[in-house]
Amino acid sequence: MFRKLLLSSALALCAMPALARENYALLIGANEYRNLDERWWLNGPKNDVEMVRDYLLTEAPVPFAADHVTMLTDGVEGVEPATLEAIRAAFAELTAKAQPGDFIYLHFSGHGTQAPATDDPNELDGLDELFLPVDIGQWNDSVGHVENALVDDEIGAMVDALRAKGADVWVVFDSCHSGTATRAVDTGDDDVRLRQLDPSVLGMDAEAMEDVLSRSIEDPRAAEEPPVDVAAGGDGAFVAFYAAQTNEVTPEKKLPKGKPDRKPHGVFTYTLFETIAEHPGATYGQIAEEVLRKYAVKNLAKSTPLFEGDLDAVAFSGDAGAPVTQWQATAEGEGFTIPAGELHGISEGDILAVMASAADETDAALGYVKVAKTDTFTTTAVPVEHEGKALPAELPKGLMLRKLDDAVDFTLTVALPPAGSAPADALLEELAVLQEVVGPRLVFVEPGAEADLRLAVIPDSPRPDAIWVLPSTGLAEDLASTPSVSSGDKSAEDLALTLGDTLSMMARALNLMKLGAAVGDGGGLDVEVEMLTRNAENPALTPLPFSPVPVLLPADEVHVLAKNNSDQPVDVNVLYVGADYSITHWAAERVLPGDELKRGLFAIGGDKLGQERMIVVVTPAKQHTPVENLSFLAQDALDMTREVGGEERPDDSIGGLLAEAGFGETTRGAVPLSGGGEDTGPVPVILQMEVRTRPAE
Repeated sequence: MFRKLLLSSALALCAMPALARENYALLIGANEYRNLDERWWLNGPKNDVEMVRDYLLTEAPVPFAADHVTMLTDGVEGVEPATLEAIRAAFAELTAKAQPGDFIYLHFSGHGTQAPATDDPNELDGLDELFLPVDIGQWNDSVGHVENALVDDEIGAMVDALRAKGADVWVVFDSCHSGTATRAVDTGDDDVRLRQLDPSVLGMDAEAMEDVLSRSIEDPRAAEEPPVDVAAGGDGAFVAFYAAQTNEVTPEKKLPKGKPDRKPHGVFTYTLFETIAEHPGATYGQIAEEVLRKYAVKNLAKSTPLFEGDLDAVAFSGDAGAPVTQWQATAEGEGFTIPAGELHGISEGDILAVMASAADETDAALGYVKVAKTDTFTTTAVPVEHEGKALPAELPKGLMLRKLDDAVDFTLTVALPPAGSAPADALLEELAVLQEVVGPRLVFVEPGAEADLRLAVIPDSPRPDAIWVLPSTGLAEDLASTPSVSSGDKSAEDLALTLGDTLSMMARALNLMKLGAAVGDGGGLDVEVEMLTRNAENPALTPLPFSPVPVLLPADEVHVLAKNNSDQPVDVNVLYVGADYSITHWAAERVLPGDELKRGLFAIGGDKLGQERMIVVVTPAKQHTPVENLSFLAQDALDMTREVGGEERPDDSIGGLLAEAGFGETTRGAVPLSGGGEDTGPVPVILQMEVRTRPAE
């Protein structure tokens, strides 16, 4: 149920595991593929495994000894490259050491691809998924495999061997195997690369690959087949996280956003460990749900990460714990340092409260500090006067620095298209009009600069005269679902007006999803919410899982079940953010203590299909008050290929507190979600669930 997926729900404090247990890690990063042209090399896997190693040795909720963490990657002094032989040897050594109850973390960062499978009934699509070590060779027709490739079946067998020893295994793959994407806009520093190698680069016959795919049989609603085959049995537990499904691509880019010294990382690896650092006592399922949410609201990638295994267990086989929002401070000259940084959600300029004790209320803060410098794992802060309070000269020992209430940044940066084409030049002429339409929340930056969205002209696209709105990577994947505004049928002013309206609608949908993980944990609001579905073939209502992301077809029904286990009434609103950036309001109901709400909401339509998200807002209510109704959040679908400009639109701003929180014209970029102070009782909670919709045929 949704409530179980809340990362901010109250959990017991983290405890250390039994001393008899050992924790091991094998971190594999493949960067420089010496047998391939340099344009196919990657930049980020080395950085991925170094970051993961540092996290495991300093931040992990269970202890990892330095000699229990093995790293295979190129470009690091004293570390062996990730060749096939080295990977096999490392697995053999790990298997020999593993004992019942041990925990083993495995990480693969590098290229993936697919190849025709040997006679394997487990490969429903007829293809093997491959992870590519750095000494990868070419396809060999005589033996039917790629030289030095690590086939999914072999990876599965190596994982099974560890589990047979009684060890619990968590494996993470930041690579992709199929799919296509085009680099449609240059970001200026070639920081975006795909971790997928086209089979043709390895000498495989494209027609033969297509023939295999054409003979595969797929149930449109069936759960995506995991890229790696792992046996269902085994004494040890098993969890696997995959950056993308087998028909998708996953990128690497420079992260974290806004840092001048940022490094290339796999988007999936960085997002995953950012989530783990913020929520070290969360379950695998809670982590997975938050990764999906971050992908949706940050425009990180169009891929859908896949998760399997015992997702209800706590990550690293540790113990449940609350999110870490404060850290032990060490005096450093005139300031303080703490063992937390960008990966924990801390940014330069943040204000932290100085606490004498970890148990004190925030109102009892001795004073405040401002973050002067932060990197991945470390922050330096200096005293600052805040809210009329200055830090005293004499301070007790054992100080804690605590994050204040999280603020949601509702600004959206948009990179302009390079000048030199007729559509771009027309838009740039009317940039002042465009800025006036979108208001101060949307900030336009130079072409190639870091941005949340990128405007581009794509000459070889079906609409060469259009301005396309691309994600931050600048990758154009499915152009049919990518917003664009034509220029040939508009004046320059109408082009700016229409594009501004398009960006504003996209921002409203994205900002609504941003609120989903930011509005508190309900403050004791005990309500269970579940989404269910049925269709003509299966008329019984069945719960929708959060992983793998469920697939719904046109005419599939969606229902909601909300049980109020609290001692006060609550109002339940259900909204749906479509792939076309529409916001549809489906329900506003009051549920009394001990009662439940069960009702059908809608059936999937057939017009715009793709990545979509259900949002449930649960609000504490008082007796004899009107039901909280959020229907004013609704907006029409965005026409993905807008051609007629200059039309008048009604005011879509949502007003009130939500307008102040990012949908209105206020100039504040980051808006705090609560004012702190005394406990006011249960607070609203927003729950989200991602779905994929696709055609029936």
